[in-house]
Amino acid sequence: MTTTAITPVTTATATATATARATPRVGPVPVLWLALLATPLAAGANAPVLILPDMARSLGVSAGAATWFVASYAWAMAVGTPLLAGLLRRRGLRAALHLAGALLLGGTLLVAASPWLPLALAGRAAQAAGGAGLAAVAMSLAGSARRMGVISAGFGVLGASGPLLGAQLSQALSWRLSLSVSVIAVLAVPMVSRYATAPAAAPATSALPRDGFDARGAALLTALATALVLLPHAPAAALGSAALAAVLLALHVRRRPGGFVPAALVRRPLFLGSALLALTLSASYFTLLFSVPRLLADRAGWDTATAATGQLVALLAGSALSWLLAAASARMSRAAVRAVLVGVGASAAAIAVFASWGPLLLVATLGGTFAATGANAVLSMHAASSAPDPQRPTAIGLFALCYQLGGAFGPAIATTLVLTA
Repeated sequence: MTTTAITPVTTATATATATARATPRVGPVPVLWLALLATPLAAGANAPVLILPDMARSLGVSAGAATWFVASYAWAMAVGTPLLAGLLRRRGLRAALHLAGALLLGGTLLVAASPWLPLALAGRAAQAAGGAGLAAVAMSLAGSARRMGVISAGFGVLGASGPLLGAQLSQALSWRLSLSVSVIAVLAVPMVSRYATAPAAAPATSALPRDGFDARGAALLTALATALVLLPHAPAAALGSAALAAVLLALHVRRRPGGFVPAALVRRPLFLGSALLALTLSASYFTLLFSVPRLLADRAGWDTATAATGQLVALLAGSALSWLLAAASARMSRAAVRAVLVGVGASAAAIAVFASWGPLLLVATLGGTFAATGANAVLSMHAASSAPDPQRPTAIGLFALCYQLGGAFGPAIATTLVLTA
């Protein structure tokens, strides 16, 4: 029998090999991994659009009750983004990735197996919160408007394809599979977690309180976001609740300026301007998304299939063009970028109001998509740059919350102005 002598050289070599395997990679995360981490959320959000009647029949509920699959997803996206971004800020990359991935997996299992609507809705909300957390991580790691443009364009492309993808999967296999497409994002979790340049947990400084997690601030922000999401569905109650939550949150921020909602961040004009403009352009985009198919039928006489195909092409084109703006934004001033976004967004809204020619209405959809997707890519970087490094995940989370609120307001505006006219 032969034996191998253990020398200092072989020991050092083994130690170096083990260290190399255990040490995270150094360098920026490849943007395609970030896109895979973030963008399936968009496909999952829009997957139920064309299959709500099938879902309702399967669960034995009314079509109106089935629409809560959409509402619960939107609510969990809105409140989950800042909460998971707060976890990223305080506990670091791996904690946020692992919790978000667990929520996405657990929620998908509930949606796939639950025979009862309430439990399926809970799973749907967990899916959205997990996906929103993964998207917040990806946005925090983008690092540049060009890379953020890839993620944002991916959001637009998968969001545009979501209804058709959901319908095809439902017809071929099951509507439950249609609602599970966002789970593919977990494939990117192991790769993203290996990179050493990802944000670590924030140190205890004056910017972060020493007395632990700001649970009251998180609860008040959640209450405010919940009320705003419900505003189109129950205006009177939601408006009163939102006003109360906003006042209480403002008082809390004054008492605890370094808490879950940092006072220094929300007082910065660059952050506020970026977030509010993104909310406006997002609301305009979602209004067009729901209004243009009806306008194509009423004004241009297009049938449903032709309108759906035309809108899909416009959405894909607008998403692709927004990446060009993101890539060029590094050579443009902030004022110039905002002028382009506002100009295109306003022109799209004006065209939708006055145009009666079908292709021109599709141009409005393209413009609205370009403006909103471009705003998500470029203005998110502006918002993040307004914050010190430890607070950048929080800035991204609050910015994303504002953008997603546009997704709650847009359909309600479309219903009021077009769909019930």
